[in-house]
Amino acid sequence: MAHKYDSQSLGKLKEELRIPVQDVQLINTETKDNCSNIETDEKSRLIEEILRQGAEGRDLSGANLSSLDMRSADLNFANLSGTNLSGTDLSGADLNFANLLGTNLSRANLRDANLIGTKLSGANLRDANLNRAKLSGADLSDTYLNDAILSHVYLRDVKLSGAKLSGADLSFAKLSGANLRDATLSGADLSFANLSRADLSGADLSFANLSGADLSGVDLSFANLSHAKVRTTRFRNNLGISEFMNYDLIQRGAIFNL
Repeated sequence: MAHKYDSQSLGKLKEELRIPVQDVQLINTETKDNCSNIETDEKSRLIEEILRQGAEGRDLSGANLSSLDMRSADLNFANLSGTNLSGTDLSGADLNFANLLGTNLSRANLRDANLIGTKLSGANLRDANLNRAKLSGADLSDTYLNDAILSHVYLRDVKLSGAKLSGADLSFAKLSGANLRDATLSGADLSFANLSRADLSGADLSFANLSGADLSGVDLSFANLSHAKVRTTRFRNNLGISEFMNYDLIQRGAIFNL
């Protein structure tokens, strides 16, 4: 049986594996380079087509679209489930009602993108920039958003249950009515965010910055607020706050409106 190895491995093979020289075939590096060039050309043609014609409703599931310039692309209703979009610039892109289930969007730039009603459950958005993105009605349950930038993001009525948001920047975010049940928000910046009527039951808010945030009507049953910054944080008609927790939060600078 013939064995295929590159030229640098030949000497080592003869000495250590004792494979006869006549049974060793060198890898054709030119062929490998040609295949790589073909893949690159196909990728370039696909992106050019998407940017020129749009990809509304198109099936791009599982495609490798990493580290590309796709600014302002029309991807409404597109199927991008399992697609690799890591490091890709999607700023200003339209992704309304798109399928991004399990998609890799780590380090992607989604600033000012439209993601209304988009399915993002299980997606990887670590270190992604979603500044000023519109995500109302989107499903972000069980997503990985650690250290992501979500400041000034419109997240009204979104599903973020079980989401991982440790270290994320959610300052000034609009999260009224959002479902954050069992979400991990340890060390997150939620300063001046609007969380009114949100469900934060079972959420981990330890060491989070909630300064100036509005938590009116929020369900905090079994939530962890240990070491959280709550100076000027507004509470009102909250579920899950015991008398002791109420006193402790006031001592730490929280404001309880009757």
